[in-house]
Amino acid sequence: MSENTIIYGKNAVMEALEDGKREFNKILIANNSRSDAKLERIKELAAQKGIVFQFTAKEKLNQMLPEGRHQGVIAQISPVKYTNLDDFIEKYKGEDTALVILDGVEDSHNAGAIIRSCVCAGVKGIILPSRRGVLINSTVEKTSAGAINHISIIKVNSLPAAIQKLKENNYWVIASDHHAEDNYYDINYTNMNFALIMGAEHSGISKSLLKLADFKVKIPMLTNFNSLNVSNAAAIILFESVRQKLKGKRGL
Repeated sequence: MSENTIIYGKNAVMEALEDGKREFNKILIANNSRSDAKLERIKELAAQKGIVFQFTAKEKLNQMLPEGRHQGVIAQISPVKYTNLDDFIEKYKGEDTALVILDGVEDSHNAGAIIRSCVCAGVKGIILPSRRGVLINSTVEKTSAGAINHISIIKVNSLPAAIQKLKENNYWVIASDHHAEDNYYDINYTNMNFALIMGAEHSGISKSLLKLADFKVKIPMLTNFNSLNVSNAAAIILFESVRQKLKGKRGL
């Protein structure tokens, strides 16, 4: 394999094995790892797929991942394959599809948590800029708890150009902005394609993207405390769309 990345943690490794779309080099398991259902599943899948797994000292894993959050499992694996935006649009043409766009989000834990919420909320794709923001790394994969294998990851050179293309293909663009007049639950998310823009942790959404948004929404606060963490804010808005869709299906 010409290029490797590492993923770590039982959920991330197990999900990647079950997904089967990425090439594994080998899996390292700490000698003193306590056996449980997930670890046994990892070993079972690795054996079925002919993937080398070996037991090694926990200290070696700590050297590979100094923060020591590997849960006793690290895998060397091919990098995530990014999806082309045109291919994504074509794949989901005719469906009510949701996307999330990350504008300058830099924290890998936030990106991973957003991806996890996206998958739980039925979002089909997430758009990342090739510059000025986090791309997929081992921390994103670990924080997503394997959700990264269940969503299209789209990397683009220009967010404004990507948004224009989405608008040309009947996507409504929603920006999360704490200065907005409308609340996030004032929007009808049902029966439409939408792309939700979430901004950088400190500076929010860039002005150029705010101008392109069809709707700007905020999450109302009872205090003047700083705005919510971006991953929490994304989850709140996305699950309002889920609530509305479920309500519509039940005819309530």
